Amino acid sequence: MLLNEIEFCSKTAKAWQIVGNIVLILKIVVPLIIIILGFVDITKAVIASDSKVTKESIMRLFKRLLAGLLIFFIPTIVSYLFSLVAEFGNLNGDFLKCVNCITSPNKDCDTSYSGGIFPE
Repeated sequence: MLLNEIEFCSKTAKAWQIVGNIVLILKIVVPLIIIILGFVDITKAVIASDSKVTKESIMRLFKRLLAGLLIFFIPTIVSYLFSLVAEFGNLNGDFLKCVNCITSPNKDCDTSYSGGIFPE
């Protein structure tokens, strides 16, 4: 049986909550990893007293910071891309349920606006 397009997020709310929990964990773990690895790289560069090593470690830290920022903005980017689809306007209420499940995975997923991307 195919899911009705308007009820897709309602039927798959638990899956979206799992995705939301994974995103939440990544938002906590990724900055910690970036801080720890950045501290180790910069410490090695300072101890080595070599400008080439220092430059390489700063570039690695910069790349890690960019990757960390992407983790924070993935839900926003995905929501924006979905909003560009012309027919997506018909699913706005159900879409809010998906957005709320991802952005607030520990709360009940309803279609009321709870700080998600698109207000009703």
